[in-house]
Amino acid sequence: MSDGSSARLAGVLRTWIATAPPGARLPSTRALVAQHRASPGTVQQALRALSTQGLVESRPGVGTFVRAVRTARPPDYGWQTAALGSPRARVRTVPPALRSAANDVVALHAGYPDRELLPERLVRSALARAARGEPALSRAPAAGLPELQSWFAHELGASAPVGTTPPAPGDTVVLPGSQSGLSSVFRALVPGGGPLLLESPTYWGAISAAAQAGVRVVPVPTGPDGPDPEELARAFEETGARVLYAQPNYANPTGAQWSSRVAQQVLDVVRSRGAFLVEDDWAHDFGITTTAAPLAARDDGGHVVYLRSLTKSVSPALRVAAVIARGPARERVLADRGAESMYVSGLLQAAALDVVTQPAWRTHLRGVREQLRARRDLLLASLREHAPDAHVEHVPAGGLNLWARLPDGTDVEQLVHECERSGVLLAPGTEWFPAEPAAPFVRLNYAGPDPGAFPAGARVLGEALERVRR
Repeated sequence: MSDGSSARLAGVLRTWIATAPPGARLPSTRALVAQHRASPGTVQQALRALSTQGLVESRPGVGTFVRAVRTARPPDYGWQTAALGSPRARVRTVPPALRSAANDVVALHAGYPDRELLPERLVRSALARAARGEPALSRAPAAGLPELQSWFAHELGASAPVGTTPPAPGDTVVLPGSQSGLSSVFRALVPGGGPLLLESPTYWGAISAAAQAGVRVVPVPTGPDGPDPEELARAFEETGARVLYAQPNYANPTGAQWSSRVAQQVLDVVRSRGAFLVEDDWAHDFGITTTAAPLAARDDGGHVVYLRSLTKSVSPALRVAAVIARGPARERVLADRGAESMYVSGLLQAAALDVVTQPAWRTHLRGVREQLRARRDLLLASLREHAPDAHVEHVPAGGLNLWARLPDGTDVEQLVHECERSGVLLAPGTEWFPAEPAAPFVRLNYAGPDPGAFPAGARVLGEALERVRR
């Protein structure tokens, strides 16, 4: 049975319903099967879709009928305005990077890898095994399954230099995705209304989590090698901040990876201020020409709070991540997680652990590295040929995105709208700035579906830029 076939049939029936009187009877399932040469399952799926949309109603033993339209007084929710008061933060319900896209568009806006970049066979097998095991029916410990805690701690500890004490499994708290971890870390480490330093530009989800946590965001400019340590020290001094959020490896959206020198200098600044660095290692598995070098591996004094996610590299359906923190910071994060969600599904934890401990996992990651390289280079070449004014100043050594600077004065929102009208979805760069954008940018994801459409997408972008500039 094809989802596409049932959708097409539902569309045909929807057109018929639009001209039929209320209460009209639809043809029987048998008649629809014969008329449209569809399977009974396809017909039933189409009818269920129409019923869900409130267009038809089924009467067992009688048939399916066009639903009668009932005129009712529209509900009034105005009372909620006074009851809720002012919102803590004005954040879009669905940011552009999370928008769903139809199959016939060029989706350069996406925030997740395409299905062909995921270890699908490993994930399906792992879920089947987990469903037969004890985690399917038991409550997981608040901090996570001990075996998964150990895996996260061992992976980070393997990068620790000689003389640095690696993290212990007990330093790990398993999370239902790193986004919830950001919210917990910000609430746990930053006093309400206090300052939080953020790289600028940075991950839109961190900006959102900071707003919801009620902290005051202080942007710190960053570049391909990371933030200027002197500027960072000045920001700590002037604001009294004690927490910096950053992405040292393959930052979203820029793809930047801190140099080893800058990483050490930043760590020195954080230590000298008695502060925390929240390191978001979201793209750990997406190195292309380099490998991720977690800054947390260099620190055993509790200054670096490390976030590591498996959601994008294993499967978006397995929202499993971890925060590794030492000392009282870890206890505060765990307390916040307990109040928020108590524990993470043991079934999902067991499946994620199964995937990353299979020998085929490493083989899969090597294949992903080569696929990402080919996709990145194809999109770069397409931009250079068809949209040279969308200039990529830094070719990322890993991650999923290109960060393209547009000519000064470009109306980014108008450009995004123009591209969408032509079947190309982009993510406007404004989403990634904690304050005013430093210049017009768009983020282009090269890990989305159908890389063969990159040249066509770049051509649309180039033509839209010309129209917007005129």
